[in-house]
Amino acid sequence: MSRNGIALLVLAGVLWGTGGLAGSILASRTGLGPAAVAAYRLLTGGVLITGYALVTGRLAGAPRDPRGLFRIATTGLLLAGFQAAYFAAVAATSVGLATLTTMVAVPILITAGTALLDRRRPTRRAVVSLAIAVAGLVLLIGSPTAGAHRLAGTGLALLAAAGFAVLSLDRRKTLPGLDGITTIGLGFLAGGLLLLPVALTAGMSIPAHPAAIGAVLFLGLVPTAVAYSSYLTGLRHAGPKAAVIAVLLEPLTATLLAAFVRHEQMTGPQMLGALLILFSTTIRQDGAA
Repeated sequence: MSRNGIALLVLAGVLWGTGGLAGSILASRTGLGPAAVAAYRLLTGGVLITGYALVTGRLAGAPRDPRGLFRIATTGLLLAGFQAAYFAAVAATSVGLATLTTMVAVPILITAGTALLDRRRPTRRAVVSLAIAVAGLVLLIGSPTAGAHRLAGTGLALLAAAGFAVLSLDRRKTLPGLDGITTIGLGFLAGGLLLLPVALTAGMSIPAHPAAIGAVLFLGLVPTAVAYSSYLTGLRHAGPKAAVIAVLLEPLTATLLAAFVRHEQMTGPQMLGALLILFSTTIRQDGAA
């Protein structure tokens, strides 16, 4: 596995961790609901990536046949599906429970899916790393409270995890003229358009204020356009087994940012959880060499 690929996955995980803070700032400054924030994220990220593909000439060769359109549509459906399912899980239970369920399920599903696709049992190193990571996540996020619809919320969080895992495990060959960057850019646009009816119903107006506009642009650029481009490029070089590194670094980065930016104090168990997650990613990197 490529070291450069792992470095890109690490970058993706760190940048993803800034998304929660940017989304919360956007919501607090504008009063937007979760669906509207997700729609802005996908649409802005899609415009930025597609614009880059247009400037670099990648978009000119994108196929317009049914196969190309189907690839873009399925990517958009997966992106919109796991975003919508996650935010619905948050609404049904709590941020902590939805995040914990999703983040624990994603590495398990990716590890199991990789084993099935490769027809090979996971290595002992992978199982140990996964067990340490799950323990670290539980300590990092804590014992989240649940809402009135715990069962439904848990199911939605698992659905979100499944959507992300399928996107990560997608091994279809790249279509001529439709590389990974172009696919994810157009997929973001498709996913954003799918969420648009719900977002418009809830309200999407934002004030013409630098802080609100800056939050939209940051959310679309850093944890979306740059992070997902790095993630998909890293996947091609390092493989889906190493994708768990990015998934685990997201909540770790978000927690550290909350501590430094919002001055939220980390407890002893959270610090231990952070160390366990870092240790688990180190095990995976050593195994990927």
